Amino acid sequence: MTPWEKYQLDLQSSDFHYDAAQENAVKELQRLFDELTQPEKKTTWRVKLKAAFGKGHAKPGIQGIYFYGGVGRGKTYLVDTFYDCLPFEKKMRVHFHRFMYRVHDELKQLKNAQDPLKLVAAKLAKEARVICFDEFFVSDITDAMILGTLMEELFGHGIVLVATSNIVPDDLYKNGLQRARFLPAIDLLNQNTRVVNVDSGIDYRLRTLEQAEIYHYPLDGEATENLHSYFSHLAPEEGSKGEDIEVNNRKISTLRNADGVLMIDFKALCG
Repeated sequence: MTPWEKYQLDLQSSDFHYDAAQENAVKELQRLFDELTQPEKKTTWRVKLKAAFGKGHAKPGIQGIYFYGGVGRGKTYLVDTFYDCLPFEKKMRVHFHRFMYRVHDELKQLKNAQDPLKLVAAKLAKEARVICFDEFFVSDITDAMILGTLMEELFGHGIVLVATSNIVPDDLYKNGLQRARFLPAIDLLNQNTRVVNVDSGIDYRLRTLEQAEIYHYPLDGEATENLHSYFSHLAPEEGSKGEDIEVNNRKISTLRNADGVLMIDFKALCG
């Protein structure tokens, strides 16, 4: 099934509503899907020779997509749909901050290596042709310094990026320390992705809450099932289960915890 076919199928559901901005975004996904699933062209001996001597980095022929818009605009739905439709295994779907945790961890393991970011990018290229980032956001100076080189290496390996963010690329890490060193990463994003605004005035998370039950009685298995269903609609990722969070030096046990969405037992919160 293609992204467009999946979208048309979803439109038939009573709780899924038409949105012109979302339709345009799905058309962009379909364009990218078609390009990625075309038979690969045979590599010429000149390209193979350049790659053998480490000169194979060139601007990739396929542009990815950078979706931006406010919270609750359906960006995660778009990325999930695209990822699920891709008919090959070499793909990665990851929250951006989890991705950066992985990069930092691998850099620690390669601290004595020469050009460790090149090694990290090469490893990622073996795992994925396409990387889907959710919640692309840069606030840490260390991440900002890393991303310029890392993006260059990833795109150099021909990796296609699909990303979601609340912020247009040109405003990433705005007013951050030594931001000038991050600007090459922004240029690479603009060159290697199509920037698509998905703002439409429709807040899908708010709509989910408006349609949710105010209360459920009795406290039975159906109540628990409904809560998990609401959580899945609201959360940008599956999140963690049974994790403690700290609020004002108080540890609180949670049932599920994802970026900006929390499921918690009443006794744990107010007991």
